[in-house]
Amino acid sequence: MQLSAAPYEERLTAPRSWWLISFLVGLSLALILLPFGTLPMLAGLAGGTASAAVVASSYGSIRIRVVGDSLIAGEAKLPVRALGEAHVMDSEEARAWRTHKADTRAFLLLRAYIPTALRVEVVDPEDPTPYLYLSTREPERLAEAIAAAKAAA
Repeated sequence: MQLSAAPYEERLTAPRSWWLISFLVGLSLALILLPFGTLPMLAGLAGGTASAAVVASSYGSIRIRVVGDSLIAGEAKLPVRALGEAHVMDSEEARAWRTHKADTRAFLLLRAYIPTALRVEVVDPEDPTPYLYLSTREPERLAEAIAAAKAAA
């Protein structure tokens, strides 16, 4: 396996507002437990905040990587030779491809809080997936990394 000329790695972290929401979940739980006393209230604040933060962190832990001759996007791992043309999409086009233009057979690595995306055609005749829809903050860089990995393979 050769190393890609343009390695790429991105973690699709949750937005900062989600951390505030995690605190508000803990605060809500603390208010619910307030009639039971100070200790249950503090436990509710800590436990609710921690639980909501774990959920936000795990949802934002998905990574997209181009490593050697493979594209790894969440649970999917494909060799770059099975990939066709990559289409960089702005927010309007990305919204269209995740709604009315979407194919139910496509692999969607979708994060609604990331407006831009990359659509990569799958050219492997054995694979029924027509394309990969990848939410990414840097679609141009990801497309370049895939192209460089295909050229190096």
